[in-house]
Amino acid sequence: MADIQRYKDLPALVAAAAEGVAEVVREAQGRGDGTARLVLTGGGAGIALLESLREREDIAWERVHVFFGDERNVPVNDPESNEGQARAALLGSVAIPPENVHGMGLSGEASLEEAARRYEQIVERYAPEGFDLHLLGMGGEGHINSLFPHSEATAEKRRLVVAVHDSPKPPAQRLSLTLPAIGRARRVWLLVSGAAKAEAAAAVANNESAMLWPAAGARGVAETILFLDEEAASLL
Repeated sequence: MADIQRYKDLPALVAAAAEGVAEVVREAQGRGDGTARLVLTGGGAGIALLESLREREDIAWERVHVFFGDERNVPVNDPESNEGQARAALLGSVAIPPENVHGMGLSGEASLEEAARRYEQIVERYAPEGFDLHLLGMGGEGHINSLFPHSEATAEKRRLVVAVHDSPKPPAQRLSLTLPAIGRARRVWLLVSGAAKAEAAAAVANNESAMLWPAAGARGVAETILFLDEEAASLL
């Protein structure tokens, strides 16, 4: 079951999450190979968090590897690109080595299946024991990454990365980390803001079916936290 943390509003939620990310990075860099492995998310709360992290001076970015939970089948300079948004909000302003930013590298790929296999190999190479933290946004219908209700991608039990051809949100073609990939993360944090997401937040809190509410299937190895502002928590 997810630990529920409530905050007055989105700025308070983002401030708490940013402090937590800094602590996770320090902890991860103090063990194993000294590297922290983070999966970033987009959306309003996700980008606000990245912008907040950009202002911090207590994160050793040179020992951080960054991955992405999903990506639209567009070039990185397209406004719809999750990687492009992350670079604008954070990655272009901190001292993270370019080789530590593991984008999905899409540019209108003809074969998303091949791109999915390629990114799965990247994940297995650079995060062989999973991620230290997987950040997630959530849609009003409970989608996370590009895992939507009643979809084959959400039902995937083995693959870490899958091609999505029928996203109900345009553009339809995407890559996404799967629930098994999310489940390899030591910590999973869902950042949820706004009354439109209150029903989905309640479904996650109540451990509803992941096929109905994909976010309900997101579970970290050691920790799962649902960060909610007051509006998102209104049905709890």
